[in-house]
Amino acid sequence: MIRLKECRLPLEHGKKELEKKIEKRLGIPKKQIISYKIHRKSIDGRKKPNLFVVYSIDVEIKGEKQYLAKAKDKNMEQVKDVLYSYPKQGEEKMKGRPIVIGSGPGGLFCAYLLAKTGYDPIVLEQGEPIDERKKTVEHFWKTGELDLESNVQFGEGGAGTFSDGKLNTLVNDTFGRNKYVLETFVKHGAPKHILYEAKPHIGTDLLSTVIKSIREEIKSLGGTFCFGTKAVDFYIEEERIKGVVTKDKNTIWGDVVVLAVGHSARDTFHILYKRGLFMEAKSFAVGVRVEHPQSMIDESQYGRGQDKYVPAASYKLATKVGNRGVYTFCMCPGGYVVNASSQEKRLAVNGMSYHKRRGKNANSAVIVSVNPEDFPKGQGPKPLEGVLFQQKLEEEAYKEGGGAVPVQTFGDFLENKKSKGFGNFETAMKGTYTFGNLRNIFPEEISEGIKEGMIAFGKKIKGFDNRDVILSGVESRTSSPVRMKRGEDGMSNIKGLYPCAEGAGYAGGIMSAAMDGMKIAEKIIERYKSNKENEKDEHKGNHKGEKTDCH
Repeated sequence: MIRLKECRLPLEHGKKELEKKIEKRLGIPKKQIISYKIHRKSIDGRKKPNLFVVYSIDVEIKGEKQYLAKAKDKNMEQVKDVLYSYPKQGEEKMKGRPIVIGSGPGGLFCAYLLAKTGYDPIVLEQGEPIDERKKTVEHFWKTGELDLESNVQFGEGGAGTFSDGKLNTLVNDTFGRNKYVLETFVKHGAPKHILYEAKPHIGTDLLSTVIKSIREEIKSLGGTFCFGTKAVDFYIEEERIKGVVTKDKNTIWGDVVVLAVGHSARDTFHILYKRGLFMEAKSFAVGVRVEHPQSMIDESQYGRGQDKYVPAASYKLATKVGNRGVYTFCMCPGGYVVNASSQEKRLAVNGMSYHKRRGKNANSAVIVSVNPEDFPKGQGPKPLEGVLFQQKLEEEAYKEGGGAVPVQTFGDFLENKKSKGFGNFETAMKGTYTFGNLRNIFPEEISEGIKEGMIAFGKKIKGFDNRDVILSGVESRTSSPVRMKRGEDGMSNIKGLYPCAEGAGYAGGIMSAAMDGMKIAEKIIERYKSNKENEKDEHKGNHKGEKTDCH
């Protein structure tokens, strides 16, 4: 396969123009081309408003070896598809079925691989299935009545369900996991262009249907989903996991348990610490959501507005303020700020977009890095000091807004005063909001980081630091405040207990979490014989009357 890089075409092109470009670049007749596929597609806005589409295209031709021996194009290379393959099964016998706690992307893809290879996983999820969860979240946004078990953070699909559904990752993938995840999404209803878009996304509306379809395939392969089933304790003997205790006082027995609990599972972090799981506090970042008119971002990035050829524009910015990094995170073109709270009298915000990204505002987090030296000391276990730091900020945000999301214009943030109204545009928010002074939430160094970061970003995107820009807070759930230590075999110090994905500190988004879930499934497959293999020798079932059905 030959990869043609830097194939530039005007926005207004079609299939014929693309094929002519391939023929011209190769310098061969069409009949010599066997097939081609788009590897990557992006928009080049460096000469705005004259925009171009840039392709990398994989082409199969007759006489490839001879052709490449003579080729002189520096933007041409021979490539080979990296195809994902399931690992060879181990020989150790598993007691019971593997238990996966959490149905976010990490838990879902761990369970998917285990189901595909005959391990019949049991997935425990404290929240609701996606359709019921969406109704519960909408009800919260309208009324402020929070369901502590099923909300923006917890439920089928995890926190990423109410996000922009971004599918890009910085993980260096040499095993084909990234492609496997994207192809699985497409198989279950995602659009095919996510396979090659430089910045692929699904959107919260499409993501929910995809997740549900993956769940149904897992079930068809022998997996079991237990919704409304919260893990509240762990049965451990001689530093080995034996089972999981649920909120309804059932014990599900098994010696393989995957912890894909998400970055907001604070009560679970405390339980695991008490049970002796090795973990440590880790750095993360906190700040605010900022909103701009989407038309302003389009004009800045494209030199023009949107049309059928260009999507809502995005951005990614970073700077240094003193010794702290300040950067934008989870940018949502045409999106909404959402109340993403999951605990009483604590308030957190996030951003989300629907697939078509047609909202009037763009939003992103502007966040400032914090590290364990910033966390309160002596108020709890050292590994959980980052949790306490997050909670304190969220309590201040709740207090500032009286339970509603506090919002403020950037001009008033600069002057350290409560806003009384909006400027030339209004917020696009899911949930109730009120005006406040966000400086009351943060330590002074964080407020200064936000202020100086916004001003620096205004030099990169005209209008980014306009006084009418809308801020809301607090953005505190950017990543897990802990890292659960695990060895090369994927296990924690408690044998059979596998920390996984974002909540365990090993991922930072949908794709990296899904890939880490696959990685943990591979470790389990490599070690244990599958349930299907065990059934060839004996009738298989979890012992001590284990609950495997949900009701």
